[in-house]
Amino acid sequence: VISYYGSDKAAYNGFYVTRSSLLRSPRDLIGKKVGMNTLGAHHEAMLDIYLKKHGLSRAEAERVERIVVPPVNTEQTLRREQIDVAVLGGILRDKALETGGVRKLFSDFELRGAFSAGTYVFTQRFLEQNPRTAGTFVTGVGKALDWSRATPRDEVVARMKEIVERRGRNESTDPLKYWQSFGVAAPGGRIAADELSVWSDWLADRGDIKAGQVRVDEVYTNEFNGGGRAAKGR
Repeated sequence: VISYYGSDKAAYNGFYVTRSSLLRSPRDLIGKKVGMNTLGAHHEAMLDIYLKKHGLSRAEAERVERIVVPPVNTEQTLRREQIDVAVLGGILRDKALETGGVRKLFSDFELRGAFSAGTYVFTQRFLEQNPRTAGTFVTGVGKALDWSRATPRDEVVARMKEIVERRGRNESTDPLKYWQSFGVAAPGGRIAADELSVWSDWLADRGDIKAGQVRVDEVYTNEFNGGGRAAKGR
């Protein structure tokens, strides 16, 4: 019903190697290990799209080994040369860059430009029974996203720190100093069909679903998103 994270020039996922690595091109990745947070999701999709874009066949792409590594251990695993490539984003990426000694092969932003990558999901039943609640939630999230874009970064970080401290959960606010952007592409977090079809096309490409099995216009809607009511996905 609304996008809530994505990739842009500040909020992106990069595929990194050590500074001394000999890996330079997509074809160099054949037979190498790429560490990522999970399989079958954003990072693996970007890897496959990158390899396909640069001419690797499906059989060649399958020879690039994908390894699940807990995000907090990914940088260390790369530096210990237990993997050849590490997918890093957000605070984990920025801390690795601060330390130095790593080099970016490519990022999802460089691959696809700015795009929203993930959405909040409601069941159809909830939407039918609670349209007003759904509209309040979606419109509120959209306004918060727009506010974060239009407001100086320091003010956004200060507001988030205030919220964390006020809820009294004994949480550290230190990671917030690394916040740059939520990466959501469209105003109000409104969803675009091609932001979802990239996933269905990828799943069909690798044989997880049949081509045309998922109709993207049936799985999203902007109906509850304030001024976005005319841009419905269903």
